Amino acid sequence: MAISSHLSSTPNIEVVSGERVPADVAVVVAERLSVEVTSSLRRMKESLGVPVVLITCDFDRTDAFTAVECNVVALLPRAVATSDRIEEAVLTAASGGGALPSKMLGELLRQIERIQREILSPHGLHNSGLTPREIDVLRLLSEGLDTAEIAGELCFSERAVKRVIFEVTRRFNLRNRPHAVAYALRRGVI
Repeated sequence: MAISSHLSSTPNIEVVSGERVPADVAVVVAERLSVEVTSSLRRMKESLGVPVVLITCDFDRTDAFTAVECNVVALLPRAVATSDRIEEAVLTAASGGGALPSKMLGELLRQIERIQREILSPHGLHNSGLTPREIDVLRLLSEGLDTAEIAGELCFSERAVKRVIFEVTRRFNLRNRPHAVAYALRRGVI
């Protein structure tokens, strides 16, 4: 209750309670990220779909990926969860940012690297969901090459190039070639 009363007195924050009430950010206080808390966070993600600020006493950095899967964008250890830090975490979460302790961030980055190395790369995938072949075609397309030129550059048939472009536009629900190039640019792959 102390957290909600402090946040209520903050001019930029309106406190609402209840699981079905529309909110921009959820604040959850728990002893640790237990199975019950994780289940509750997943239900909250399904029903509200808002970023979560998690305040906890005991957090194992190996739980980082699970927390992120549950929409946790800010984690505050209870020992350092001052009123100002909680307020800052809520405002950061509301603006689309995140706040994680450096050890947790490091663990999260290691887990993402492991997923890339052990799961995506062996199957020819990139974290964008594009294969290296698709990335090559989109890169050349972004340089202004036409289908025949791309086929010659990559030693593909024109039909193969068209199939790659068709598959990318279908899989990501893109309208046309320029839209596919824009998608690849936004994903940072070309």
